[in-house]
Amino acid sequence: MLATVTGYALDGIKGFPVEVEVFTQRGLPSFETVGLPASAVKEAKERVRSAIKNSGFDFGSFRTVVNLAPADVRKEGSALDLAIAIGYLCSTETVSAKNVSDYVFLGELSLDGSLRRINGVMPMLISALQEGFTKFVVPESNAKEASFVTGAEIYAVKSLSDAVNLLIGFDVPKVPCSGYDVDEDLIPEVDISDIKGQLMAKRALEIAVSGAHNLLMSGSPGTGKTMLARCVTGLMPKMTFAEAVEVTKIHSVSGLIKEEEGIVMRRPFRTPHHTASLFSITGGGSKATPGEVSLAHNGVLFLDEMPEYPRKTLEALRQPLEDGVITVSRVGRTAEYPADFMLIASMNPCPCGYFGSSVKQCTCTPREILNYVSKISGPLLDRIDIYIEVNNIEYDEFRSSAPSETSAKVRERVERAREIQRKRFAEDGIYVNSRMNNRLIKKYCAIDAESEEMLGKIFKARNLSPRAATRILKTARTIADLAGRDGITFDDVAEAIQYKTADKKEMASL
Repeated sequence: MLATVTGYALDGIKGFPVEVEVFTQRGLPSFETVGLPASAVKEAKERVRSAIKNSGFDFGSFRTVVNLAPADVRKEGSALDLAIAIGYLCSTETVSAKNVSDYVFLGELSLDGSLRRINGVMPMLISALQEGFTKFVVPESNAKEASFVTGAEIYAVKSLSDAVNLLIGFDVPKVPCSGYDVDEDLIPEVDISDIKGQLMAKRALEIAVSGAHNLLMSGSPGTGKTMLARCVTGLMPKMTFAEAVEVTKIHSVSGLIKEEEGIVMRRPFRTPHHTASLFSITGGGSKATPGEVSLAHNGVLFLDEMPEYPRKTLEALRQPLEDGVITVSRVGRTAEYPADFMLIASMNPCPCGYFGSSVKQCTCTPREILNYVSKISGPLLDRIDIYIEVNNIEYDEFRSSAPSETSAKVRERVERAREIQRKRFAEDGIYVNSRMNNRLIKKYCAIDAESEEMLGKIFKARNLSPRAATRILKTARTIADLAGRDGITFDDVAEAIQYKTADKKEMASL
């Protein structure tokens, strides 16, 4: 007998329906799976056989063929186990369920018949809803994540037996929809008030966060570069539900969602070590999985000691920094992942770290210093809007108990500036100044003749690229937004130029 059950599989962070066709007939016992199954899907036959027997059902002596349609698309992962098991039980008439076509079945089976947590539940449910499916059976351990998908009728079950009970008419409660309510008391990892001094660096951070501008900090060891970077997510506006869903889909595919939370409410802060491989940063591997640039989507990618990263890895950041997406291509598979992140990087001014320091003498030669800072290419520097120097502070300043602005206070100004940008770009498909294209720059970044003259002189004197000049205008637009000004003033442009005009030789003395 032939039975057809609907399951779902993943292609990147998008789901696609899989028709699980199970045909059984009397004969020598066998179990074949066709339709381009990956290894984990092929191995499902052993999990299904044991789960059915240990759930109290008769497996029987049948020649079984499982076809996964569409047959020309590769299926990976273990999420199809439950659909295959249900299809087998219906095909052998062990279970009579006329309403089996109403449901989408997702879940990995244990040998005892219980259901294990799977990755990618949220993106699969969202894709299925768009295809017209409304009823879903998922593992109980995925219930919290599934509950944030509005419009879906979710049934969370512990085992294969529970899924069968649902089909034959037993009452299985629906999973209630969870409301997205960001806790106002989310405490930042590092509050900006904990950092003593560094007023210019704090100002630069505020500007960078307000317009989602990329930022590079240079300074001797121990000056607070890492602490400043860890302040950034506490200054960023809380994620909207739409942003949280985007982030959760990526983290769900990667298996990083906590069972008790179900959704990512904090903006990501990713800090890959400089020994991380190229594929771990950009994404890839045999399954074309998301990398750090995608896991940092809507958040921060922090590269500590940026020149220590391999040149090839740094150059791979250029495309996602410009486009906000990254395409991962492998043999037989291509996946596109969001990668709209804010890059925060830090570096020492020289290999020993103390060039220009007031507390320790540098031991590096000029050639060593230039070679060190030259590890960061010009095209990559062009994509960084703000450079700042983080200097040593005096002991009295370090021990001072004078009150300082908290992250919550700074975030209020950032949110006002972001709201201005949201309204400005309401019809343009972007949300922040850093994502403006040339058309929008001409429209929203007009400057007066005096500012134009100053920018022209700097352009010629420093041999700036057109990209660097446009990034100065974007930063100036953000500075004006923070001040609540409709137009960009001479002072706004001058401050933006200060943050941008550093070449490789100057970077050594930042």
